[in-house]
Amino acid sequence: MPSEKQTAVKYYVGVDVGSASVRAALVDEFGAVVAHAEQPIQVWEPRPDHYEQSSADIWAACCSVTKEVVRGVDASQIRGLGFDATCSLVVVDKQLQPLAVNSEGQNHRNVIMWMDHRAASQVKRINATQHRVLNYVGGAMSVEMQPPKLLWIKENLPESWEKVGYFFDLPDFLSWKATGATARSLCTVVCKWTYTSDRGWDGSFWKMIGLEDLVKDKYEKIGKHVLSPGEAVGEGLTPDAAGDLGLPQGIAVAASLIDAHAGGLGVIGADVKGHHLPCENRPITSRLALICGTSSCHMGVGETPIFVPGVWGPYFSAMVPGLWLNEGGQSATGKLIDHVVRGHIAFPELEAKAEASAHSIYTYLNSHLDLIKKSLPVGFLTVDLHVWPDFHGNRSPLTDLTLKGMVVGLTLSRGLDELALIYLATIQAIALGTRHILEAMQAAGHEITTLFLCGGLSKNPLFVQMHADITGKPVVLSKEVESVLVGAAILGACASGDFASIQEAMAKMGKIGRVVQPNHEHKRFYDKKYEVFLKLVEHQREYRSIMHS
Repeated sequence: MPSEKQTAVKYYVGVDVGSASVRAALVDEFGAVVAHAEQPIQVWEPRPDHYEQSSADIWAACCSVTKEVVRGVDASQIRGLGFDATCSLVVVDKQLQPLAVNSEGQNHRNVIMWMDHRAASQVKRINATQHRVLNYVGGAMSVEMQPPKLLWIKENLPESWEKVGYFFDLPDFLSWKATGATARSLCTVVCKWTYTSDRGWDGSFWKMIGLEDLVKDKYEKIGKHVLSPGEAVGEGLTPDAAGDLGLPQGIAVAASLIDAHAGGLGVIGADVKGHHLPCENRPITSRLALICGTSSCHMGVGETPIFVPGVWGPYFSAMVPGLWLNEGGQSATGKLIDHVVRGHIAFPELEAKAEASAHSIYTYLNSHLDLIKKSLPVGFLTVDLHVWPDFHGNRSPLTDLTLKGMVVGLTLSRGLDELALIYLATIQAIALGTRHILEAMQAAGHEITTLFLCGGLSKNPLFVQMHADITGKPVVLSKEVESVLVGAAILGACASGDFASIQEAMAKMGKIGRVVQPNHEHKRFYDKKYEVFLKLVEHQREYRSIMHS
């Protein structure tokens, strides 16, 4: 802490709601995380493809972790609060109480998670309309967006539908709980609800898909007042919220971001001078932010709108003010790696050996791969083992939620070696999927030279190196591992008025840690892996055509 003679350091609180936990950080004006806390939150999976949460459980966790990170800090030094969260759908009734999103009538389960795919038939009908708003989501809406979920509720839970007071994207729910203001973030409504920054809501779309009642009340339930990310919401923190969070009443609360967009904000604007990167002295449009956790999001920005088939956007000012955002993504990445590793018969052996060596299971697997590679580069171990990673459908660039995962090259081996190899092949498949998205974006007009990685998977050196080698592009890792939390804190810093713009805050608070270069000697091998990768989906579509004809 600063001495009395020094100018008091300014602090900002960033709160990040992920799929399985809530995290908070106290971040100083230079982008350093000085305190960090995390608490798990509950997920219900009542049936396949249905994932639900509780907004009360989430808010309680937000309060708990925030109190922890500000404990002992002079309240006068805390200047602003920013939230980010998954793009899950929160439903409250006219009395502002949680309202069930399930047939069991369990009101505490009032959140349909982002990864919930219950609305598959609804999204198919929405896409069949070919309405003009679909041009801004890559030509086809994802089941993970909000309109199909709203339609599912209306068609399957009519009693809940009649009782609804508000529908919130989870980031907007958090700013509402903190301020009492129902303003929505431009990020959420543009990226997940079909709002456009120039035209606003398009009533013809909602009427065409059967949700005309949202138009009748002049969009009161889904958002009449929209703010840019980082703008101050309402009158700041309410007395009740201040007590819950352990923060001073009235401090600035920012219009929020979706979690991946906060990660993008935390890394993409960092100063790269002196690192000899191809993006140095080039505009920010030459960078791609890759936020990789349970799922992965690929964020690229442009000075003009670029329409990329199968990639969401272009969204104006949805992440960086004044720039158009395109967002590619993979629906299951960290979740997929976990699924493959923990589902293998050799997992108990791995778990025991990792625990005995005092390492995580993934650190142990990486070391085991180094042991079995012999004279080969590690990546070459999968010459005869290939994975198609869409175990939860394809978000980008194929936009096909019906695609399934594939593994080619299995043997009768059941040991730790085989587990390590399927782990490696899965990581490579995710990186090959990133290459697939990158190629679609570049074919449409993006000129991306450098990847900026953050999120939980960026802590895994094998994951990072495979992305560098397979895409052929250098990977920048931020100095602060928790870039998503830094992004949330940047919002709070902007809302406080301490920075003139988000761009200024990004440049000052985003810091580069390490650069990972691709091994160009391995290019030929990964070009061949990519050729096989594309063949896998061709074969899947061919055999499905045969079986369903």
